[in-house]
Amino acid sequence: MKSVMTIIKAYQKCLGLILLAMALPACAADPQIQTDANNAAGNDNYEEAIFAGGCFWCMEPPYDKLDGVISTTSGYTDGHVRNPRYKQVTSGTTGHTEAVKVVYDPKKVSYEKLLDVFWVNIDPTVKNRQFCDKGSQYRSGIYYKNEQQKAAALASLKKVQARFDKVHTEIKAASRFYVAEGYHQDYYEKNPVRYRYYRYGCGRDARLEELWGDAKAP
Repeated sequence: MKSVMTIIKAYQKCLGLILLAMALPACAADPQIQTDANNAAGNDNYEEAIFAGGCFWCMEPPYDKLDGVISTTSGYTDGHVRNPRYKQVTSGTTGHTEAVKVVYDPKKVSYEKLLDVFWVNIDPTVKNRQFCDKGSQYRSGIYYKNEQQKAAALASLKKVQARFDKVHTEIKAASRFYVAEGYHQDYYEKNPVRYRYYRYGCGRDARLEELWGDAKAP
């Protein structure tokens, strides 16, 4: 009887290891923690831009309304942790900042226009924060994908520097962009009441009016 029980226990252990091995690939393939594809829209005629402007919930709407923007995706970038999760990023220990990836048709909307929209939707005068959100995970940044974007970003920076004494928005080459959890995507559409309450409570629009009242982009 003892030998039979030993065999059964060994079988159960082996079965457990097999099931665990089968489950691991499924976890690794979770689309919410995969890096974005090279072209989210699957069209070589489209281009991508990455911007960080504090809470990514608030950075999707300004771009979604632009003609020529194909999609916006909330995520994390410029950090040192692979496949970061929201709680990790908000702890401020991953090096990542909340960002949005914008896929757009350059025949309909220029990168310069995307930059214009970016600037008037952030507060470039503060470091490691945006509005009520504090920490390096909410720093503002432009992450260029090529030399043309870099040149345009630096040119736009000079215009903003002429307006404000200090500008703390970073301009860096794009690194891996990690797609945020599904519930963060299109949050303003899925949870409109909570989104408006957060945006108002954070004082975002009031501060933007103070900074850019005469220069707001549509």
